[in-house]
Amino acid sequence: MWWVILRFYCTLLVRGFLPRESEIALPKEDDDHLRRYSRRYRVKKGWVKNLWIASSLLMICFPLAPFVLSLGLFTSFLSFAILDETA
Repeated sequence: MWWVILRFYCTLLVRGFLPRESEIALPKEDDDHLRRYSRRYRVKKGWVKNLWIASSLLMICFPLAPFVLSLGLFTSFLSFAILDETA
């Protein structure tokens, strides 16, 4: 019973910080960031997410500062390269 009451009040607290339905921005045709709503971009974001998960596991397996820093920088570079749309 207490768990249900706690969940109810936590839900009310979270909804107090969320924007109202009328305040949520919908994509427009002249929006510069319209590509973020495409299926192709969401697939690329999935690839980047999996890349970061794999590199994080490697960082946990080999917790050496030079390895973690170099792998983090290389993963950041790959992430930006995958999500780049200039070509």
